[in-house]
Amino acid sequence: MRPIPDGLAGHLANDATTLCHCWRVTRRDGTVLGFTDHDRDLVTVGTVFQAASGFAASDTEEEGGLSVPTSEVSGGFSSAAIAEADLISGRYDGARVEVFLVNWQAPGQHLLLKVQEIGEVKREAEQFSAELRSFAHRLTQEQGRIFSRRCDAALGDERCGVDLEAPGRSADGVVTAVEAGDRIVVSGLAGFADGYFRHGRLTLSNGANAGVTADIDDSRVAGGGMLLVLWLPLETLPEPGDAVQVTVGCDKAFATCRETFANQVNFRGFPHMPGSDFAYSYADGETTHDGSVLFE
Repeated sequence: MRPIPDGLAGHLANDATTLCHCWRVTRRDGTVLGFTDHDRDLVTVGTVFQAASGFAASDTEEEGGLSVPTSEVSGGFSSAAIAEADLISGRYDGARVEVFLVNWQAPGQHLLLKVQEIGEVKREAEQFSAELRSFAHRLTQEQGRIFSRRCDAALGDERCGVDLEAPGRSADGVVTAVEAGDRIVVSGLAGFADGYFRHGRLTLSNGANAGVTADIDDSRVAGGGMLLVLWLPLETLPEPGDAVQVTVGCDKAFATCRETFANQVNFRGFPHMPGSDFAYSYADGETTHDGSVLFE
């Protein structure tokens, strides 16, 4: 049972109340924003909750057990609150949302109702809506490792151990042309061969897309620069002159780990694991089934 502070409990016992909701949003980059459905700004729990954000919340139902209740919050884009570019770039994906019940006449009287995180975000015209998910939804996600021949670590992370700061593994460049949302020409990458940045990552360093990253499908020398083909198109196109950083990639194969990065000791796949074709095969007198290594 959630305890209610005495001051707020006394207010709730009155015939008339002066209550509103406040949402404190903590993005994964550490930025903290406050919003309220009241008609003026409120300051409580160490946060300024803005009233000019047009926030409104849908009804929600709580259930017992490990069910995953969801609700929705909607509002309008505002330069002083939430910018459309921030939503497009994913800065609010997975953000932590604390929902407070507040007495707007005495903001010191407040109660934390729930803690959720932002799920699916929808944009339409000058409005947005965001799904608020209970943390119980994480219990439905797959946990543990996947057994496969290819590595399941991310290149450069703690499990991988490859140093992406080493010479030749990253380079800085400048956008010279944008052919489409998924095709960008970058200068400053002279000396790198076709396909050198395949499966790598592009990070935009400045401009409207500062901090936005994208996965690279392929790279080709073209027109005095390097054409980067992205897996998915960027929502907001970069401008010529924007600075970028490009890092190499990995196809997760054991041969690549050994020959390109000399990192086979940290390979996180199972290259000797038989494939489904072998598992369903049978002794036919022609293939070898002596328990020897299947992969060198």
